[in-house]
Amino acid sequence: MNFKFKILDFRWLVLAGMVFVLCGAARKEEVVLIGLVAPLTGDQAYIGTGVLQGAQMAVEDANAKGPLFGDAKVELLGLDDQHNPTQAVLAANKLAANPDVMGVVGHFNSSCTKAASAIYHEGRMTQITPASTNPEISRQGFDTFFRICATDDVQGPAAAEFVWSKLGAKRIAVMDDHTTYGKGLADEFEKKFKALGGTVLRRDAITQGEKDFTPLLTKVKSVNPELIFYGGVYPELALLIKQSRKTGLDAPWMGGDGIFDVTLIKLATPRFSHGTYATMLGVDPHSLPSAKDFVARYEARHGEIGSFSAYAYDAANVLIEAIRRAGAKDRKRVLQEVRKMKDFQGALGVVNFDEKGDAVGRSIGVFKVEEGKFKFIEEIKPA
Repeated sequence: MNFKFKILDFRWLVLAGMVFVLCGAARKEEVVLIGLVAPLTGDQAYIGTGVLQGAQMAVEDANAKGPLFGDAKVELLGLDDQHNPTQAVLAANKLAANPDVMGVVGHFNSSCTKAASAIYHEGRMTQITPASTNPEISRQGFDTFFRICATDDVQGPAAAEFVWSKLGAKRIAVMDDHTTYGKGLADEFEKKFKALGGTVLRRDAITQGEKDFTPLLTKVKSVNPELIFYGGVYPELALLIKQSRKTGLDAPWMGGDGIFDVTLIKLATPRFSHGTYATMLGVDPHSLPSAKDFVARYEARHGEIGSFSAYAYDAANVLIEAIRRAGAKDRKRVLQEVRKMKDFQGALGVVNFDEKGDAVGRSIGVFKVEEGKFKFIEEIKPA
């Protein structure tokens, strides 16, 4: 009898332990992950860090409101793609393989976004880019793809209209960095500029990472352009601007959202970058009442707001709201909620997507470098 009692006592202790473990597990907070992929190291790290910080603020704001569902909180998983499509694919595979990841904010560069998009589509994971503007990405037919920003077939023509009608330049040169983004934007600009009656004296391409552009700039100088349009990102343009001035090429430079970053001015110096024009995918967030709170909190913590910090904030908030509405850790349900979302109020204004996942109604802002800062010139609204 005594032996039997000990066995029963032992079984009771095991059962009690199991109940304790299960209750402890039930009390453990559930975590929902959203991924973020951007260039967090290398020569585009400044802009990538701004994207990361914007998305992280959205995560913190969401958790401050309470659980998304049950006791679930959201966390950000940031990965570095080094603005390299191969690294972007590796990051996408890592996110897709993690069942806790419900969606991704990213990527920054169009070449990276496009390379990774098929992986997210296969994994039925929502992808919202805050910055990739190449129109071909949304024409692949992937229902998992969305973007907060305008596209280059809006941005390029808007820049061409400004150059033609406001600056009065008729004979220009066009250059790009041979990337999906840079070449695509330059193509759209050139097509519209020629349609308006303008003359493109030269069309050249460089490669990201190049350092010496003097031979090319000497050739550009020989055709005496009234302006040089550049499709690419700020690190190379900073060198192009400095080297062009040293060769005596005085024509102003203009580019798209990829050059719209204070780092351009720092690298090229305020003196040489003065007079450079840039288009951006909207107006200055400092001027938007809807962005006032976010901008103030961001700059109190991180200093001057990054060019795409507010875009990443909105992208993350759309994704988080979709997870909240889905009410479960379920990628397919989260995707459904994003697709049917209407009139989401973001820091940059109301967010809506068309059937391809493109943002609806995004305007283009034109800026000019003056006194070491990008000064807002005008807003160009889509036709």
